[in-house]
Formats: sequence, structure tokens, C-alpha cells
Amino acid sequence: MIYLETARLKFRDWEQADLEPFSKLNADKEVMTYFPKSLSTEETQIFYQSIVSELKECGFGLYAVEVKDNKEFIGFIGFHRATFKADFTPCIEIGWRLKKEAWGKGYATEGAAACLQYGFNELGLRDIYSFTADINEPSKNVMTKIGMRFIKTFSHPKVEKDSPLNKHVLYHIHQNTILPSP
Repeated sequence: MIYLETARLKFRDWEQADLEPFSKLNADKEVMTYFPKSLSTEETQIFYQSIVSELKECGFGLYAVEVKDNKEFIGFIGFHRATFKADFTPCIEIGWRLKKEAWGKGYATEGAAACLQYGFNELGLRDIYSFTADINEPSKNVMTKIGMRFIKTFSHPKVEKDSPLNKHVLYHIHQNTILPSP
């Protein structure tokens, strides 16, 4: 199923053929710089199954994203139910992970902006959050570009306290916010 499209991107259901490039993406240490570790093939398969399950259960999730021109899988952009223990959870999170060959082309911003519109206008979501390690400037820039507002910093309960990734930033956007065009 195709969920939405932008001028350059298609958001669709995951396919078995996505598993190999998704494994490569998750194993890439540069792509996973702002995560506690890269993922093994087995961990990616578990993550893949959880993404597919959430899409079926909720009708939304982390969509497989491909470039329309060449039908190339470049990663995911979409929504996830964040349920770890924090004062803002449970919540709907918007997130993205793209292979490094797709970086610097505006795909994350274009895709995330389209997802926000889809989430508010089609899915009826009221509030959407995003969070990342405070040192992740590229993702913080995307959050700002798509109209999200910085709320606070927090210590992520699933990241080791002494890790440079423990300090996270929380961003938020409400459905009544005027969104930039994707």
C-alpha cells in the first residue's frame, strides 16, 4: 500500500526485498552515530517485524521510503508509538533513518513535513513529538525546519547514563500549527 507521496518520495508498506538494504543501513556505523549501537542482521529482522506489526495494528508507522525516480529504497520516515517511561509518554513520535547516500538532498525534511500533514489531516493525530540525542544536529535541524518547537532536554531512560547520547532533546508540534510545505 502507498500511504503518501511527495514530489520525490513514495511512502509505502515494507517488502521482503527491503530487508537486505535495511540491514545494511542499520549496520552502517555512520548512519547509527546517534544511536547506542549499530544493529546486527538479526536485530534488524526483529525491528522490521515490529515496524510491520505496528503498521498493521495502528494503520500508521515507520513507512518504507523510496525515491520515485529510480524506486530505490532509502530508509524510513514516519510515526512510532513511544512508550518508554518519561513524563511525555506514551506519545506519537515522528522519526527518520536514511542511508547516507540519501543525506544532504532534503529527503528527511521533505518526507517528515509530508508525514506531519498526513498525520494531522488523514490520521487525525493531535500532537506529534520527536526526540534525539542532543548532539544530533542534523535531526534537530530537520525538526526545526518542519515547524516543531523545542520543549526540553531529558535523560533518555534506555541510554546508559554516562553515554554522550544520554542527554536528549524533545520537540513537539500540535495539529493547529501552520506547517511548512513539503
